[in-house]
Amino acid sequence: MVAGHQQTTRDWWETQRQRFVVVASQLVVQEARAGDADAAQQRLALLTTVELLSTTETALELAQFLVAQRAVPAKAAADALHIAIAVTNGVEYLLTWNCRHIANATTRHQIERLCRTQGYEPTIICTPDELWGEGAVE
Repeated sequence: MVAGHQQTTRDWWETQRQRFVVVASQLVVQEARAGDADAAQQRLALLTTVELLSTTETALELAQFLVAQRAVPAKAAADALHIAIAVTNGVEYLLTWNCRHIANATTRHQIERLCRTQGYEPTIICTPDELWGEGAVE
């Protein structure tokens, strides 16, 4: 399954990326450094082509709120920060394969509700499989 997700990600990057303004955060860069050195180097090379969003105090506060409200478990606080950086920067889509803490129906619904209670329009959390094809828009 992991190999399939990796291939889908590569395919998405090659065929769909140009349809969107792709951004990331320093947190993504840190995570991209992990694992196999060759794969990490390839991930980091791709990230040099995207704008890096700042981790602001408001993002940190929203991340803490998502954890405090149990939308994201404390052990996955970095996942809450991914969400909060996207939300506070007005990012329309957050692509992830993290279906445990981010991209699942129960979590998405709770995250969306909590973001709105804090005055934010939530980002659309989805996997690359969901943001594909002619129907996808920027």
